[in-house]
Amino acid sequence: MSKETILVVEDEADLRLILRNNLQFVGYRVLETGDGDEAAGKILGERPDLVILDVMLPGRDGFEILRDVRGQGFRAPVIFLTARAEERDRIAGLEIGADDYVTKPFSVGELLARVKAILRRSGAAASASTDRRTFGELVIDLERYAVERDGQKTSLGFFEAEILRVLLETPGEAVSRARILDEVWGGDAFPTTRAVDNHILSLRKKIEPDPANPRHIQTAHRVGYRFVP
Repeated sequence: MSKETILVVEDEADLRLILRNNLQFVGYRVLETGDGDEAAGKILGERPDLVILDVMLPGRDGFEILRDVRGQGFRAPVIFLTARAEERDRIAGLEIGADDYVTKPFSVGELLARVKAILRRSGAAASASTDRRTFGELVIDLERYAVERDGQKTSLGFFEAEILRVLLETPGEAVSRARILDEVWGGDAFPTTRAVDNHILSLRKKIEPDPANPRHIQTAHRVGYRFVP
């Protein structure tokens, strides 16, 4: 089980309890606070591996807290959690150093998947350049959740990008649906294998010139899928 420490900064007590219980259930050590004035001190004092940070807090808001801790050298990933859905707020959060931005209401399962994916990336030894790969006319940019085919750019959904990341780890080799579920959704939070199939169909529409006859994302019969460069 994971032993990373996650700090939850959320002033809604019921939501904070839900997040704490679910994060602990999948193996994380969880710290928490509901006060914006305490948050920066707790982040800098405890140095968690990841922070889930609400934007609207009593005392200092999430934007101010993040500016403060980034200015003092805190580099661990931060996920903003907020009811604000406006694009300008999302952009502002990412520009000051957030790693992701989840809008309320949200799926706890998806949040857990995002936490796992971000921690995996932050702990990887590979350089960021490996997140951008070119295969002929196809360019995959996992850092920006985007693909470009024949000069046409298309955004990837979170789960699409993470499935693609798993397939790219072992190009040419068959990856089982069970492994994809475990790597992307994680622990007991994942849905059925049908979710993998549905996301693969969506990926093919964005990546393949002819989705009905895929060149890159091929089916490994009775197993799962493989990425063919």
